[in-house]
Order: sequence, then structure tokens, then C-alpha cells
Amino acid sequence: MDGTQYKAFISYSHSDTRWASWLHKSLEAYRPPKQLVGKVTDRGSIPKRLAPIFRDREELASATDLGSLLTEALSRSACQIVICSPRAARSRWVNEEILAFKRLGREDRIFCLIVDGEPNASDTPGQADQECFPQALRFRLGPDGNLSETRTEPIAADAREGKDGKSRAKLKLIAGLLGVGFDALRQRETQRRNRQLFYVATASIAGMVLTSTLAAAAFIARAQAEREKVRAEAEAETARQTTNFLVDLFRISDPSEARGNSVTAREMLDKGATRIQTELSGQPVIQATLFDTVGTVYMGLGLYDQAKPLLNAAVTQRRDLREPNPVQLSESLNHLGDVLTLQAAYDDAARNYEEALALQRAQPQNPQAPALLAKGQFGLGVVFYQQGRYPEAERLLRDALATQKALLGETHGEIARTLQNLSKVAEAAGNLEAAIPLMQSAVDMQRKVRGKLPHPDLAEELNDLGYMRQQNGQYAAAEALFLESLAMKRVLLGEKHPEIAMGLNNLAYLFQDKRDLKRAEATYREALKMQRELLGNVHPDVAKTRNNLAFVQDDKGDLAGALVTERECLAIYRALFPGDHPEVARITNRIGYWLVETHQYAEAGEDLTEALAMRRRLFGENHPDVASSLTHLAILQVETHKYREALVSAVAATEVSTKAFSATHWRTAVAQSVQGAARAGLGEYPEAERLLTSGYQILSSDLGALPTYRNRARGYLEDLYQRWRRPMPAAQVALIAASVMQAEQN
Repeated sequence: MDGTQYKAFISYSHSDTRWASWLHKSLEAYRPPKQLVGKVTDRGSIPKRLAPIFRDREELASATDLGSLLTEALSRSACQIVICSPRAARSRWVNEEILAFKRLGREDRIFCLIVDGEPNASDTPGQADQECFPQALRFRLGPDGNLSETRTEPIAADAREGKDGKSRAKLKLIAGLLGVGFDALRQRETQRRNRQLFYVATASIAGMVLTSTLAAAAFIARAQAEREKVRAEAEAETARQTTNFLVDLFRISDPSEARGNSVTAREMLDKGATRIQTELSGQPVIQATLFDTVGTVYMGLGLYDQAKPLLNAAVTQRRDLREPNPVQLSESLNHLGDVLTLQAAYDDAARNYEEALALQRAQPQNPQAPALLAKGQFGLGVVFYQQGRYPEAERLLRDALATQKALLGETHGEIARTLQNLSKVAEAAGNLEAAIPLMQSAVDMQRKVRGKLPHPDLAEELNDLGYMRQQNGQYAAAEALFLESLAMKRVLLGEKHPEIAMGLNNLAYLFQDKRDLKRAEATYREALKMQRELLGNVHPDVAKTRNNLAFVQDDKGDLAGALVTERECLAIYRALFPGDHPEVARITNRIGYWLVETHQYAEAGEDLTEALAMRRRLFGENHPDVASSLTHLAILQVETHKYREALVSAVAATEVSTKAFSATHWRTAVAQSVQGAARAGLGEYPEAERLLTSGYQILSSDLGALPTYRNRARGYLEDLYQRWRRPMPAAQVALIAASVMQAEQN
């Protein structure tokens, strides 16, 4: 089955504990027919047994929510079984468990066992007390995460007398859990019972053939030993020939080819890749091994276009072998997934990781399976992060972390990488407070593992920590981390590599935050040139650098140029991510704001409304990105004198930003200032003065705030006193003067 910890979570009223106990023991004792084990269904690979099944044994009447234990168990359960009775229908906790499971996106994996009462009895007047389905079962989940008015038909097995009965109902549930047809499973069970009867009937004959059986067993064992010997010899020969090929690759037989001593690793790799294809066509096992090895080396050098065909060939070759080795095939699938992720081919990458995971789950007894399982979980988690699927990404990365700790202990480089990516998921989801400690833990662990030696993983984590420190306003710490990371990458990777370009990009962003726009633009353009040369024009890194360049153009006063550059960025993201995606929404939101700046209000309204709707679909209502869209929409509404609408939007944005960041964060101050402008437009001058003064004080003191928001807040404050027909108080005049002077100095 899939990579969850529990095969199912049993939800029930504690008045039905007897039924829950029976079902729990029956399911964990069940062994699927051998003919089905390993078969891949939409539930994953059918396991040898259905354990473990989660069953809560504690009364929750005194709790205020499901509690961390049950919430975690639900998230780690592949399916949910609801024991349905009038007691369950009245149980708040059963209903909450169903809701929580549906919100995980697993509504189609809920199965019901009716033990008492009547389904949908509440639809009949006077029969509500016989209802056995909890409300959360009878209605579908809406886009807002709450129950809608759309009815649903639960998938139910009926254990009541005169219905399916206990045995048949249990088998129906098992068929659902495994993802197989009930009739097919029932036939298999019938065949299994018949075989058991046959075995009993023939047991008396077994003694007669015991001697023959032992002789046959000895013969089979000898044949198996011979096969193992042949396999070991073949593997040894493969290793020997692979080693000889690689040694020969680095031996320069013709001095003229080397041009003195200037031969490079790239020249050797190119020569080796050609030889693998031409000289080893008759030895597919060795050829596949070398395709994978050399492709992985190309990937490590940032030469993704050269790596992909070799890794693709390794997968094809290993899949087509007469006796495919699942471990080796999984390795190549993971490597191909890695290079596809680096090329932003996320759907293709996900398919490779999922195939690798299915292979490993199908052979849990293989000692190499856990390590490869962790790699697949990690890789697929990174893909989901890149696709903006943050809850799924976090689940997979935490699964990978648990597997890694079981294999590697508490301190290891791979564990640090997983912590790093968990941190990035938290930051992207708007939880910087949780992200920074996770990233600091990753850096500390890498320093402990690597000592004083440079390492690419440590360099990357230093860079990411620098970015987060910058986001938190810790500029000196951020710059030190960026410079340490970039110096380490140059030692490791040379002067031209995608990671060098990304390091330059982040350093340029710091220059931009510090208002050194000339250095920022020059550094961005250096990074962009390197990225386009290495990655092509359609890649997330290229889009990110274009977006940053657009902000520099805006800061320099070239808003028309910024809009052109930002639209180029949006075109890249739309090509990479059709449909809803966080980056598409973010850039659309920014374009809408800049259109407001240029007084193109109709077009701005279209973009801002589209971005807000997309973000609500992606994140719900309480996400910082939703607050950003609401703030920009409120700004447009103030500009077009729709003050009541602006106030509603700005109040909502302030509330979300306060929860996500703090009441004194500059993003909250922007929403607060727009709220003040709306109140000024409505004639609520004293409250507007309080909001605008407080907001401007925060924006003028936080260098992380974008100048456009600081300038807009100042304009709102000046407009207030014009409307109020009062002179601006001396304190506000002094505040504005100090802010302008500070901005000029920076």
C-alpha cells in the first residue's frame, strides 16, 4: 500500500468498543492471498499483511480538539474505517475525525461498517434517533474545508443480521483497503479455503512421500546454490569490467589528445559517454551501470542536458533486462527524478520517484529497501514543494526523516538535507518562525558532520539560512552567511554553475534590500546570464532572477520597464505551471499592484482579483499570501474611492498578517496603513490618524519594507490632514523628515 504508517484508522464511538476491538484484531490478523501480494493497485502495492491498524483506546470527552496524537495518526493513515451506529452519529469526535481525514484530501478512502441503526434515517421525520451515519459522512467537503450542502453516498459494508453479516462485511472492507474488487477477493478466499481443506485431506499421504520430498528439496537447494554462484560470479565480473572501464577512461594513451596536461574532467566524461554507447552495446548490465554513474557525475557538475539522456538510458536498460534488479532500477529512477527536478520537469520527476517507491514497498524484506525508500520520499517531497503542494511535501519529508533516523542515527548529512527542505517548506507556507530554527539545525548538523572541509550541502544550507535571516531583518548575519556560502561554492564548483548563479542572486537581493541598486542590478544580470546559458530560458531560477530585476527597475523609477520584465517572468511560470500555482499567483498579484501605480485600474482589478482567487484556492483564507492580495486589492479600492470595500479588505489583511507575522511587522503595517486610508476616505479622521501614524512609524524604521509601501503610507498620512483641514502635527512632520533622510542615506 502507499507510504503511510497505518493501513487504516478506525473511528468509532466508545460505546461500540466491542465492535472496534473485533474489527481491529480481524484486520491485523488477515493475510491477503499470495496471488495478490505485490500487485499494484490505486492503494499502492498489496502487502503481505494489513497491520498496523490504528485504534484509539482513550476517552476524549475532556479534550478541546482531536489532540496531536490522533491528528498525527490520521495523517499517517492510508484509509479510514468508520463504525457506524446511532452512537457514532451523535459522537462529536467521530465527526471531527472524519472531517480531519477528508481535509487531508482522502475523502475517497473512507469506508463504513454499519453495526446498528439505519443509514440516512434522519431524512425521515421522527427517525433521526436511528441515524447511523455521522453528518461528516453524509455531505461532501467544500473548497473552504467545511462541509457543503452536496450529499454523498458513503461506501458501506453492513454487518447487521440479515445484511452482509460480519464475515462478508469484513471482506468488503478489506477489498476496499487493498483496492481490489470484492468478487475477486471473495473468489480468492474461497480458493484458499478449498486449498486448506485439500491440505487436510492429503495430510495422511504426506508420510508416504516424505523421503522423495527430502530428496527433491536437496536437489532444489543444490540448484539454487548453483544459481546463486552464477549470479555472484556475474556481479563480480560486472564490477571488474566496470572498474577496468573507468580506470581506462582516466588513462591517457595518446599524449596528443591531452594537449599537454590540460585535459579536463569534462573532456574525460564526454569521451567516456561516447565509449559507453559504442563499446558496451552487447553488455547491457555493465552499460546500464556506467550510464547511471557517468550521468550522475554530469548532474553533479550542473550539466543537466548531458546527464538526462544517460540516466534515461540507464532506466530503460535496467527495466528491459531479462531479470531486472529492483534495487538498481530504483537507484536509476531516483537519479533520473533528481535531474528532472533540477530541470523543473516536475510531473516527469514525480512519476520516476513514485515508480521507485512502488518498487521498494513491494520488497520490504530487502535490506537496501529502506535507504532507497527514504531517497524516493525525499525526492518526491522536494518535487511537491516546488509545485506548491506544501502539506504533501511536509508529510513526505517527515516520512523520509523518520526512515533516515532509523537507518543513520540522529546526526548525518542526509538528515541535515531533509531538515533544510522541511525548513524551506515551512518558510514557503508562511511560517518563518518555524523555518529558521529548522534551517539553523541543518547548518549546525552539517558543520558537525563536515568539520572544516567545504561541502556543497553545507554551502547550500548557509545560503538558505542567510536568505531567511535577511527575511527576518538580520542583514549583517545574512550577508556573512551569503559570502561564506558563495566562497565555498566557488571552491567546490568553479566559477560557472547553477548554484553559483543562485548564490549571486541572493547576494544581489541583499544589496537591493540595502538600497545599493547599482550593485544589485549588476549582480542580478551576472546571475541571469549564467542561468540562461546553463538552464535555458524557461526555468524557475531564470524566472526568479527576472522578477528580482523587475524590482530593481521599480526601485530606480522605471516602472514601465519593471512591468515588461515581470510579464516575462509570469510567462515562464505559466509555461512551467499551468493552472493554480503559488508563483503564478505571486507574480500576477505584483503586476496588478504595479498597474495600480500606473493608474491602469481596470486591468489592475482583473489581475488582483485573479491572484486573490487563486491564492484562496491554494491556501484557504488564513495565509500571508492571501493577506498580500487583500492588501493590494484594498489599495486599488482606495484609489477608486470604494472606501467601504477597501476597509473590509484591509481589516481582513491586517488580521491575517498579524497572526502570520506580528502586529509590528512591516507587512502588517502596510495593511494597517491602507485601513487608515479607507477610514480617512470615510471621514473617520481620529481613527485614521492613529492607524496611519502607527503604520508609517513601522514602515519608516524597517529597512526590509519596500520603498513603494513606505512612500504610499506617507502619501496617505499627508492626504489625511488635507481632508481633515488641519496642519500636520510637528511629531508627524519630524517623523516624515527623519524617514526621508534615512532613505536618502541608504
